Amino acid sequence: AALVLSANQSSDYGSTYTKLNLMPGTTIIVTNFYICPTNKKKVILVSSSINERDQMLFISTDEGSSFQRQPVSFTVDTLLFHPSEEDKLLAYSKEAKLYISTDLGHKWTLLQERVTKDRVFWAVTGADVDPDLVHMEIQDIGGGYLYVTCLIQNCSDKMVTAQFLGKIDHNSLSVQDEYIFVKVTTGNRTKYYVSYRRNEFVQMRFPKYALPKDVQIVSTDENQVFLALQEWYQTDTYNLYQSDPQGVYYSIVLENVRSTKQPEENVLIDILEVRGIKGVFLANQKIDGKVMTLITYNKGRDWEPLAPPTTDMNGKPASCKQPDCHLHLHLRWADNPYVSGTVHTKDSAPGLIMGAGNLGSQLVEYKEEMYITSDCGKTWRQVFEEEHHILYLDHGGVIVAIKDTSIPLKILKFSTDEGRTWSIHNFTSTSVFVDGLLSEPGDETLVMTVFGHISYRSDWELVKVDFRQSFPRQCTEADYDSWKLTDLQGEKCIMGQERMYRRRKESSFCIKGKSYTSALTDKPCQCTEKDFACDYGFERAPSLRLEGDRCYPDFWHDPDAPPENCHLGHSYKSSTGYRKVITNVCEGGLNKEQSAKQHSCPLLPPRGLQLGIKGQMLAVAPGDDITFIVHQEQGDTTSTRYQVDLMDGVRAIYENLTVTDEPIQHRYEKPGVYRVNVKAENSAGHDQATLYIQVTAPLQDVHLEVVPIAGRNQEVNLTAIVLPTEANLTVFYWWIGDNLQPKLSLENSLITRFSEEGEVPVTVQASNGRSMVQDSKIIIVYDHFQVIPLSFSRNLDRFNPNIPEWRQDVGQVVTKILAKLTGVPRDSLVTMVKPGLPTTADLYVLPQESTPVKRSVFVDKVDASSCLGCSRLAAAGPGVWALAVFLLISLISAAAFILFKFKRKLPGRNVYAQMHNEKEQEMTSPVNHSEDTQNIIQGNHSGVVLSINSRELHSYLTS
Repeated sequence: AALVLSANQSSDYGSTYTKLNLMPGTTIIVTNFYICPTNKKKVILVSSSINERDQMLFISTDEGSSFQRQPVSFTVDTLLFHPSEEDKLLAYSKEAKLYISTDLGHKWTLLQERVTKDRVFWAVTGADVDPDLVHMEIQDIGGGYLYVTCLIQNCSDKMVTAQFLGKIDHNSLSVQDEYIFVKVTTGNRTKYYVSYRRNEFVQMRFPKYALPKDVQIVSTDENQVFLALQEWYQTDTYNLYQSDPQGVYYSIVLENVRSTKQPEENVLIDILEVRGIKGVFLANQKIDGKVMTLITYNKGRDWEPLAPPTTDMNGKPASCKQPDCHLHLHLRWADNPYVSGTVHTKDSAPGLIMGAGNLGSQLVEYKEEMYITSDCGKTWRQVFEEEHHILYLDHGGVIVAIKDTSIPLKILKFSTDEGRTWSIHNFTSTSVFVDGLLSEPGDETLVMTVFGHISYRSDWELVKVDFRQSFPRQCTEADYDSWKLTDLQGEKCIMGQERMYRRRKESSFCIKGKSYTSALTDKPCQCTEKDFACDYGFERAPSLRLEGDRCYPDFWHDPDAPPENCHLGHSYKSSTGYRKVITNVCEGGLNKEQSAKQHSCPLLPPRGLQLGIKGQMLAVAPGDDITFIVHQEQGDTTSTRYQVDLMDGVRAIYENLTVTDEPIQHRYEKPGVYRVNVKAENSAGHDQATLYIQVTAPLQDVHLEVVPIAGRNQEVNLTAIVLPTEANLTVFYWWIGDNLQPKLSLENSLITRFSEEGEVPVTVQASNGRSMVQDSKIIIVYDHFQVIPLSFSRNLDRFNPNIPEWRQDVGQVVTKILAKLTGVPRDSLVTMVKPGLPTTADLYVLPQESTPVKRSVFVDKVDASSCLGCSRLAAAGPGVWALAVFLLISLISAAAFILFKFKRKLPGRNVYAQMHNEKEQEMTSPVNHSEDTQNIIQGNHSGVVLSINSRELHSYLTS
């Protein structure tokens, strides 16, 4: 790639700046840039052409002085450098694939697919044996998510190792130092698990009724987990908890820490671990809508608000006085990892904290004045009116500040006396949008880089500022004095020791350099009340402060109860309610843990026995493999018998369950409902659990049988025919019209009525726990219409397969021929062949829209007692007779046609068709019939028999 370089040495603080144009004549959009954490000279820009068609990386090994262009075949979402090997990096693509490069991004190999974004972690030095190990959360092919690890040399599906037994929640894997966290939600309960030093996962124990909605890990260093937990009643706050060394048992440290929801479901919690001095945290507590900043020096054992500065920026006495007014700080992380957040601290500059906030009774969102402390929060000074990004150089010997703004800048400010005085430096001739402030790896450096862009295209600028020239010499021991760490009350014993730190004298103008160490001396203290925090299951009651600093057991906690892993023959100590703050080094004096009593582990009866199925499916198909899981909440497992009855004749007895989650595999061959029972029993007691398993084949299809035409306010039967026919435990959902609320039934039929005329859609869904199928029909509702029952000769029954498609085709053929022979419009006739044998049908005659129906088209009621094969017709004039004759002929034709069409050739067969004269229905409203219909002709009219062979019928139909 062609580069345009221009270097310009400025006279005062040695600024060197490099301007680069990545591809002259081409607009390159740089979407992100990454700087190697172990070698700042290695920089990778992620970019694309303006149409996003070409994806490419620009790779530099000389801190951006020159770049090599490297096209890539995938769209890079994020890059992740190896924590110790500077040429190894992982790339996560927008297609959820993970790639590996071992040559700083020149060559890429696909590692794994279906990977969860931001849930990929390199091996942790000291915790993982192999530095080439990668931890990741991936989507299982069968659904759900898994925590797996693999080596970068081979990460195919066969080579990944599942590290957690079973599925985990999406977006729940977190690998931090010696701890790994996952969570698993079943039903409406979420369980959180931790693995310490890569051992087995153990369920994390929070107070019983915390019922966490969300958990965010805050810190995992110094052999302890700090986490923020949103309890069931909280919405915009979290409670802060700390753990034992294994990360299993948690006690509350601070309530109601403010939280803010970010896009993409990220949550920011206002808690900050102060770097440089262990055990110091800042937190913003929100009570009744007011946010206040608090500080702790002993890992959350005690919290107090920040003291305001005594003078303002001009040296005048400050108007802000305790206890009504304090200093409050914004505790936000920066979105960009290469600039400081709203508060900046660093391991190499202990005691130095610089942050944005305000004075007053509470934190104000829009106020971002800058304050600094050099004695770890005891005394503060205001330095700026607006928020700045901060960088500490030479162990805090130089503090660099650049305004946090969206406009381009030319100047930076710096201080060599811990923020008491500030100088201004023009670091560039062209204003730049600042993207990063970087110092060399190692803390002795006095060289910094400002990384920015001039325009939103590809003009990037890297400005190096070298402060070495401004210091005439290296510091000697005579250039330092000391300061003693105390809390806000002046207490010198913090975390069990008195600590002294070096500080450069104000009058000394020298470089601290590589060999500088800030810690001077530390002297252990005698243990006091302050060195002990509440144990798991205990807390300090704010309402009982008058009674001293006592820890009280929570109502759900029995301090003398044996722990869950207590086995017969072992012993345990009951808690006194106190535990020494982790990493506290006090010696002698008071020991709040001493009075803990030693007990022998009793034989505990089994309690909280649960029976479940792996995958949670309680409805399975015949022949499916089922894994039952027996889980026991409490009680001894080694001396307990477990009797399992699977109800299909299989019984088993298990002795000495080695783990509380013991799988039992089984397969049911026959459909049915099985009640599975497990009984656990030892000499101290027993418990049992029951589970109902539905073994049922998946539903294949459902067919809705319903009349096509219905009368207004008349009863209509909806019937659902389900395949396979032996399906059991089926639930039917009936959706009628536009109603969004279905009717539910266990029967496969439903009686309903329609009050309005018009088309009504009807849908049925059949569900049996393993599958759901549906069918829909439309019913047309009329006020007036007639139904004439039809029957066919018995010959047809032998060829009736009794399936919906056959009935539909037959109905359409009958309708078509009747319409043709009678002259009645086809739209006014509907034939519905009924399910079952003998083959019968209903002919629906609908009112024609043009001529209102004034009287019966066919007949008044037919005498139901007349003989079979006979029919009495009302003497209603020649028109009705003609229609009746047409009807008889048409039925003969229809039946003949049906035989022809559906039976292959059957020459010479007699075909009978007759009007079904038992139940001729009339569904018209009562009308006054004219006089000529009153004249009933008595007598028998024999049915008409017509013999026709298939050849004749064929010629008739084709003509």
